[in-house]
Amino acid sequence: MSTPTPYLEGIRVLDFTQYLAGPACTRLLTEMGAEVIKVEMAPHGEPTRAQEPRINRRASYFVQQNRGKRSLCLDLRKPEAVQVIKELITQVDVVVENSTPGVMSRRGLGYEDLRAINPRIIMASISGFGQTGPMASKTAFDFIAQAYSGVMHMTGEPDGPPLFVGTAITDVGAGVHAFGAIGYALFRRDRTGEGSHIDIGMVDSLYHMQEMAVHAPSVTQGAYKAMRSGRHYGAASPAGSFRSPQGWIVIFCTQTQVVALFEAMGRPELSTDPRFALPQARLDNRDALTTIIEDWMAHFGTDAEIMAILERYRIPCGQVIEPKDLGNIEHFRQRGTVRTVTDPLAGTFDIPGFPIKFSDAPPERDLATPNLGEANEYVLRDLLGYDADRVAAFEQDAITFAKDR
Repeated sequence: MSTPTPYLEGIRVLDFTQYLAGPACTRLLTEMGAEVIKVEMAPHGEPTRAQEPRINRRASYFVQQNRGKRSLCLDLRKPEAVQVIKELITQVDVVVENSTPGVMSRRGLGYEDLRAINPRIIMASISGFGQTGPMASKTAFDFIAQAYSGVMHMTGEPDGPPLFVGTAITDVGAGVHAFGAIGYALFRRDRTGEGSHIDIGMVDSLYHMQEMAVHAPSVTQGAYKAMRSGRHYGAASPAGSFRSPQGWIVIFCTQTQVVALFEAMGRPELSTDPRFALPQARLDNRDALTTIIEDWMAHFGTDAEIMAILERYRIPCGQVIEPKDLGNIEHFRQRGTVRTVTDPLAGTFDIPGFPIKFSDAPPERDLATPNLGEANEYVLRDLLGYDADRVAAFEQDAITFAKDR
């Protein structure tokens, strides 16, 4: 039986992104088999190349997001470098960028500029507030988008300050939205022959994840108040994080599961206790129920003992895991949720694996991290047909740049 072909084999992507939102998108495209040429600005390249921790001057952050990509390092302030990009556009399927709206156009590399060269080009632009509207030019980072999307308003204790989520949910979420949209744009292009410009706003992507906080206040004319509820889920009880002997355990129970929880705790009488018999009563008496559950947990020596009992009674539960420890759980190792990679400079370490599982996916590839400008000659000579003298002149004139890191 032949080895399956990668889903995006034959697709070439020009990647102008940096930091996380854009690289999260092109990382997935790389894992799917696309050839991704990462355009880095001379002379330093992608800023995360300098991100700590670094081993032998290799940033593990850069390795995680850019394995398998080719690095083309150009000084885009020079017209010769911009001309290289325009010539390359004829051989590219997708362009991804996450600059502030207008930056690419000022370089002569906006969607209309590229479309004039290659009508089949698909361009994905990721920005904080989108390409249109009064706030399009506003500078944004992940936390800014969390603030505007209402996610911070919904995170934290109700009587405390709003808190940001402790991971880059906005950046990665926007990158995944762009990744999905590119797939559909390629599908449409195959049917129509037409390219497209994809506009991904970080706030739009995160706001789309809201559950109750948008429709409920609207449909009730403000009677429903969306407010953060701390370590407990506002709409149900018990539902939240509970102090355990070694840390925290999350429990989430529906009405049927509450009965099973009380049985698991050896307290079946709580099912008929007026404070806990019905959903609203449990919400009204949440603090008392939390104390009962945590007192029960306190009698155990380890979290594993508690988890074993909860699992036996089919109670939805989970230990709060420190990210670095997920690789100690065999399930996530087997699924590739956690992947161990080896870089010749940074060494061997864990990164998050590819999150999508296909029944006919080819074997996972061993992707290398590019040194800065490593693909300069490949692009100029092999793709564009420049002769050796011209390639050397570009390097001498600092139009291209390369180094061994």
